[in-house]
Amino acid sequence: MNQFQYARPAKQKAAIDLLVKDQNAMFIAGGTNLIDLMKRGVMTPEKLVDINRLPLKGIEKVQGGVRVGALALNSAVAEDKVILEKFPLLSLALKSGASAQLRNMATVGGNMMQRTRCYYFYDTALPCNKREPGTGCGALEGFNRMHAIFGFSDKCIAVHPSDMSVALVTLDATVLVTGPKGERQIPFIDFHRLPGDHPEVDTNLARNELILAVDIPESPFTKNVEYLKVRERASYAFALVSVAAALDIDHNTIRDARLAMGGVAHKPWRLSEAEKALVGKPVSETTFEQAAEIAMRGAKAFEHNAYKLKLAPNSIVQALKTAAGIA
Repeated sequence: MNQFQYARPAKQKAAIDLLVKDQNAMFIAGGTNLIDLMKRGVMTPEKLVDINRLPLKGIEKVQGGVRVGALALNSAVAEDKVILEKFPLLSLALKSGASAQLRNMATVGGNMMQRTRCYYFYDTALPCNKREPGTGCGALEGFNRMHAIFGFSDKCIAVHPSDMSVALVTLDATVLVTGPKGERQIPFIDFHRLPGDHPEVDTNLARNELILAVDIPESPFTKNVEYLKVRERASYAFALVSVAAALDIDHNTIRDARLAMGGVAHKPWRLSEAEKALVGKPVSETTFEQAAEIAMRGAKAFEHNAYKLKLAPNSIVQALKTAAGIA
């Protein structure tokens, strides 16, 4: 690990100013991903700006929903009474992520900003456009079992690893950020980017902007929800495919639906067309199979991840059945 400077400001403006003044500085909170990347030489910031003294840990009811501070711990959010009552899908997703020890350190903002677990990204001896633009994507012709089937480019086929983010995109959350130009809001669905020609840029957050909170609007999805995470071992593993499913059901008819997947794209993958196909339909396995077929339109596999073309729709159907209580 390279040597670095360390600062621990107590004010929001002071933290932002440090990043404005030093182009090689980075924010650190829980550090559960960044420290690993620094140890491996994947990321080499010259200064770490510790933001844990900033008052951003709250979880509070606001008009129209709930605001979750960027420094709220994953474990605290997952067990919060308001989250459990109003947004159980988010709690399920958080509890499926990492280990209890990591959830006790990881923050909401850090979870959103974590980087891919692609083998080629983590190994500095191998080519990776995300780590070093212009070097190529080793996964394209290499071992790509964990990689994307949606939204990839010829520059990168890595996937985003966050479970929490899949739930938040499903719940139509909004990200509140601030920087030298003031505060702004980013719809969660637009926060993360597809790789395109610049896979090194993971999000639409400016380099010197700070995440303040995530706002989650009230919704009817308080009962019929499921977060299904398929992985190679029972716990402490990243998803091969995950599905966040939320249904609003009235007398066996689906009044509204939300659906997204993880482990299949460079960002949490919202399944808007499949959601539309569910509305007004009866709760049945046939309805869910039809939605899964729509969800998979445009999917394309590589040499080692073709299994996802079957695993993904089966997971969608299972998640919807469990959410609807017919599993």
